[in-house]
Amino acid sequence: MNKTGFIGSMFTVMRKELRDFARDRRTFLLTLFTAPLLYPLLFLGIDKLSSLRVENQLEKDMALSVVGMERAPNLVAFLASQGITASEAPDDYEARIRAQREDVALVITPDFAEDWHAGKPAKVEIVADTTRRTSDVQVARVRKVLEAYGQSVGALRLLARGVNPMVAAPVNVGTRDLATAEAKRGIVLSVILPILLMMSAFIGGSHLVMDTTAGERERQSLEPLLATPAPRGALVSGKMLASTLVGLAAILLILLSFKFSASIARGMGGSLDVSFMAMGKLVLVLLPLVLIGTALLTCLAAGAKSMKEAQSHIVWLMMLAMMPGYALMAYPLKDTQLWQYAVPFLSQNQMLVKVTRGEMPGAGQWGVYLAASLLLTVLLWAMAVWRYRQEKLAISG
Repeated sequence: MNKTGFIGSMFTVMRKELRDFARDRRTFLLTLFTAPLLYPLLFLGIDKLSSLRVENQLEKDMALSVVGMERAPNLVAFLASQGITASEAPDDYEARIRAQREDVALVITPDFAEDWHAGKPAKVEIVADTTRRTSDVQVARVRKVLEAYGQSVGALRLLARGVNPMVAAPVNVGTRDLATAEAKRGIVLSVILPILLMMSAFIGGSHLVMDTTAGERERQSLEPLLATPAPRGALVSGKMLASTLVGLAAILLILLSFKFSASIARGMGGSLDVSFMAMGKLVLVLLPLVLIGTALLTCLAAGAKSMKEAQSHIVWLMMLAMMPGYALMAYPLKDTQLWQYAVPFLSQNQMLVKVTRGEMPGAGQWGVYLAASLLLTVLLWAMAVWRYRQEKLAISG
C-alpha cells in the first residue's frame, strides 16, 4: 500500500477509535475531567495548609513546657517577650511528647545558675521527637530565640568588661541569592508539578490505549479490524494517535485548571507563573512523554490476553514515572550534563524543573531530549507493530 493509503488508513482508524471513545460518555468525562477537577483542589489545599501552618505555628503565641523555670527567670522573661509563654512542665513531659500531646519542651539543667554566674556556658536542652515533622517549626522557633538570647547576653558581658562585642564576631557572613524571581515562584511547582504532570502525561490516555487493543481483543472485535487490508503499522499508528490526542487534551485541561487555581490562590500559589507562554513550554516538554507512554501501553496491551491483565500494568507504570522525582529529592543532580536529557523520565523531570523555574533549556538539551524521546517512541512503535503482526493477537483468551 502506498504512502497515501497508509496515512488514510491511519486517520480512519483514529477517527473510529475517537468516535467509539466519545460514545461512552461516562468514561469519556472521567478520563478528561477527573484530574483537572481534582488537581486544583490539591493545589489550593496545599496552599491553604501552608498558610495555616505559618499562621498557627509561626505568628501565634506559643506555649512551652519548661523544666526548672525558677533556675533562669531572665530567660523565661525573654521567651515571653518573643511570644513564647513558659509553664512548668509536668513530670511525664517526655511521655507526652512521645504521645504527641506536646511538641517540644525545654529543660534548664540544675547547674544552670552556677555556670551562669561563673561565666561558663549554661546548658539548656530542647526535648522533642525529631522524627515527627509536626514539631519542626516549634523546635526551630525555640532554638532561634535561645540563640538570640545567648548572643545578647554574651554582648552585654563583653561590654561590662570594656570589650567591644564585635571582636567576638570576626567574620560577618552574608548571603546573596542569585535565584531569579521566576525561580523563587516556581520552587513549589518544581517539587509537586513535575511528578503530577509526568504521571498524567504518561498514563493519561491509558484507558483508550488498553481498550482499543486488549478490550477489543476480549470483545472479539479486533479480529475484523485485523482482517482488513490496512497495514498493521497504520492500525497501530491510528490507535496511538487517538490515544495521544486524548492524553494531550487531558494535559491541556490540567494546565488550564492550574492556571485557574493560581489565579484564585493566595500566598505562594498566587505568584506562580501560569502564563500561556509557560503552559506552552510545559506542553512541548510533555508531548514526547505522551507519545512514549502511548507506545509502551500499546505494546503491553497487545501482549495482554484480557483487559484486566492490561490494567495490572498501571501500578508499576505509575511508579516508573514517579521514581526519578523521588530519587532527585534524595540525591539532587545538576541539570547541566547532557546525558540526563537522554534518560526517560529523568529528562522530563529536569526539563519540567527548568521550565517551572522560568529558565529556557539550551538548544543542545532540547536536541538530546527530543532525539532520545523520538528514538524510544519509534522503537516502542515498531515493537507494537510486531505484536500486531502476530496471528495470536486476534485470538481472545
